Amino acid sequence: MNIRLVISGRSYPTSNAALDRLALADDSTVNDALAALDEQLTDDAKLPPTCLVALSGKHLGTLAEHESCPLRDGDELVVIAPVAGG
Repeated sequence: MNIRLVISGRSYPTSNAALDRLALADDSTVNDALAALDEQLTDDAKLPPTCLVALSGKHLGTLAEHESCPLRDGDELVVIAPVAGG
């Protein structure tokens, strides 16, 4: 299956501009997708555990503590990195 991936906050989208889709096994879960994402990020682009995670519009928690739902082909996984500043 293929899922759409959106990473927002800081400069994560520019860390790997080609990383907007993940190809996963048909029985994959959110945890599988996050593990696949982590493998593709360089060490300087690793996402902090405080990132928010949403699946097709449903908030699941943070990277550190989230619900791991089954994925369906075409789902959108959104990871929102914390942003600080004024």
